[in-house]
Formats: sequence, C-alpha cells, structure tokens
Amino acid sequence: MPRLNDARLNEALASLHDWRHEDGQLVRDFEFRDAVEALGFIVRVAALQERANHHATITATYNRVGLALTTHDEGGITDRDVALARDIDGRA
Repeated sequence: MPRLNDARLNEALASLHDWRHEDGQLVRDFEFRDAVEALGFIVRVAALQERANHHATITATYNRVGLALTTHDEGGITDRDVALARDIDGRA
C-alpha cells in the first residue's frame, strides 16, 4: 500500500476529527475525565488495532492519551493509517 501524496493526505486530514500530520505520522491527542477512562479508551483502541493488524504508538499520562499512526514499511502515512484513525474516532 503506497504512501499518500500531499493532496490525498490533505483530503484525508480534512475528513478526520482533530488528527494532524507530524513527522510523517497521523497524530491525535485525547483527554478524558480520569486515568480509568483513559485506560478504557486504550483497551478499545487495542482491540481495533488487533482487528486491523496495524498498531499505533500510544502514549499515556494520567487522563491524556496520544496516538501516532504511520506505516513503517512504506515510510509514511497510508490508507491503512487513515482507516484506523477513522475507526478510532468512532470509539473516542
């Protein structure tokens, strides 16, 4: 699956909620009421990742969760990353 060109990446970003392009990755930050809610979200994201066989870099600090998506084999953002971002948005 090839990397998205700039036009396709901009189109994808326009269709995603609060995702941004940073250093060749799709990145989004989430904030929750507390750590328990944040950890519950991480578990839901983990289930989506397993089904997609595509995994985000996840960072967590108390009630904040950061996600970064990229397709390492392609050296950048692909349709797989966009699809997983959309699935994650559906669970946020």
